[in-house]
Amino acid sequence: MLNPWRRLGKNPLARLGAGVLLLLYLLVLGADLIAPYDPYRSQSDGSLLPPTQIHWRNPQGDWIGPTVYPTAQGPTDLKTGERRLTVDWSQPSPVRFWVKGDPYRLLSLSLPLPPNWEAREIFPGFEADRHLLGTQGPGRLNLLGTDEQGRDQFSRLLYGGRVSLFIGLLGIAISFPLGLFIGGASGYFGGWLDAVLMRLVEVLMTIPALYLLVALAAVLPPGLGSAQRFILIVVITSFISWSSLARVIRGQVLSIKEQEFVQAARVMGASPWRLLWSHILPQTASYVIISATLAVPGFIVAESVLSLIGLGIQQPDPSWGNLLSTATNASILVLQPWLVWPPALLIMLTVLCFNLLGDGLRDALDPRDLD
Repeated sequence: MLNPWRRLGKNPLARLGAGVLLLLYLLVLGADLIAPYDPYRSQSDGSLLPPTQIHWRNPQGDWIGPTVYPTAQGPTDLKTGERRLTVDWSQPSPVRFWVKGDPYRLLSLSLPLPPNWEAREIFPGFEADRHLLGTQGPGRLNLLGTDEQGRDQFSRLLYGGRVSLFIGLLGIAISFPLGLFIGGASGYFGGWLDAVLMRLVEVLMTIPALYLLVALAAVLPPGLGSAQRFILIVVITSFISWSSLARVIRGQVLSIKEQEFVQAARVMGASPWRLLWSHILPQTASYVIISATLAVPGFIVAESVLSLIGLGIQQPDPSWGNLLSTATNASILVLQPWLVWPPALLIMLTVLCFNLLGDGLRDALDPRDLD
């Protein structure tokens, strides 16, 4: 039988999913460097601009290389509702790599910590003002246009990916240890502990997850910032997502604890907790890895739904969910589709890639799949 990781490498769809996810995580981690502008900074007279047109020749037809021109919104056409653009052709702005722009702190880390839940600086990072792509001149390079506040949509998409992509990783970091502990203890010790824990699991599994999320998010204090809401959304989604894992782990532990290697360790004097953590639960690792990969999309979708209906991450802080909330405005959906499709496609792409990777892991770690 081939090594599971070699078998995973032979799965083209799993490789594709893993490659796209790696690229997405690298992009959002490097958002400070890659994003051309500050995601909170508005452009004067730049509300709802379409993606910037890059010109390779000037109006006279001469070759000038990739160049943009200062663009602003003009008067609105009363018949069609479209807003005409005014372009200043007298100020060409060449598009260049490694351009000086809005200052930022590279690799800085701050977390909202008790008792007042204010963001506290963990690592100050490094001051920088260079961006991977930008312009030299007054023209702005809005690759995906601007939103209703005149903020660069591409920059907000990159920064918003930090919330949407990492909420799943934080969610499984909380829910899976909880599911492993409760399911393992229930299956190994049995008796009244098993009865109580399994009844709790059955109650949680009967609760509709989305309705519970909406109900709990709606009662959050209105003064909470996005960082606090982010943590509370992670806690809420983690609290209701561990039950199915605990139930499966219990069934596996009931089978594994009767095997010969566990009996031998018990005879040699291993304590119950040592047996559980060192001998039994490691045997469930393949299932846990697969389940974790397939569970991440659920957290991403939950955050997106809550932010879409205004109960998750709040403006001006970006997330893919609240960027997608502009789709509730019919005029924006028709006249400014660049505000809707990028976050929607990224959410679908991320969920699809996690599912492809999870399916590949399931096939690679299946002991019945002999090659």
